[in-house]
Amino acid sequence: MVSVTPICAFSDNYIWAVVGERKACATKPCAVIDPGDATPVLAFLQQYDLALTQIFLTHHHADHIGGVRRLLEQYSATVYGPADPRMPAGTMPLAEGDEVALLGAPYRVIEVPAHTRSHIAYYGEGRLFCGDTLFSVGCGRLFEGSAADMQRALDKLAALPDDTLVYCAHEYTASNCRFATLVEPGNIALQQRTEAVERLRRRGEPTLPSTIGQEKATNPFMRTREIGVRQAAAAHDRSAHEPAEVLAVIRQWKDRC
Repeated sequence: MVSVTPICAFSDNYIWAVVGERKACATKPCAVIDPGDATPVLAFLQQYDLALTQIFLTHHHADHIGGVRRLLEQYSATVYGPADPRMPAGTMPLAEGDEVALLGAPYRVIEVPAHTRSHIAYYGEGRLFCGDTLFSVGCGRLFEGSAADMQRALDKLAALPDDTLVYCAHEYTASNCRFATLVEPGNIALQQRTEAVERLRRRGEPTLPSTIGQEKATNPFMRTREIGVRQAAAAHDRSAHEPAEVLAVIRQWKDRC
């Protein structure tokens, strides 16, 4: 059994900490995903008397890898990430279909290029750590990939079981709900999700994890084949017919909001 806890960093990042069981008199092991800042991670490890054994990276952006060097100065953790020269030195490169043990449990590597060209996600134990590809009720900006790349990436993730827990790297859900409501104002599931998110944020609680099923019901970027999303995109660009074209239009629309 493991527990998964968000460590808050910067203004809206979540560094996910996966904590394993204590064995005999040993310190509990801990893995972290996308530690952009070492300071809150070190505080978390010290507060709960944990040993950092693994670091998993989804892509090269500084708010996801910036804390790695300092963490390795204090812990002899193994670092995993995509095969990209922009990753920290010593990162063990992973690619589509590779399997890696996260605190002993098998996780499958899924390549999801779009936000960056080498972005990967990790899926195992009913959990998805997806960095900046899939957000709750949203998706990442297209910095290095195309809308077609993002459509393929989201289709891969949509094929996972509906009860898969989605651990993305930013607390964007409230603003994403506001935009999604512009796209699908009549979506009842989205209205219910928005109300739940507002309650959580009023209490200062994370809106994550969500589930793949929730995202398929509420996230316009995973609903580009739905008539309401297609009509909303067509109101901005009548030439948008195919799913990737619809995604391109609503992503550009979101970028302007």
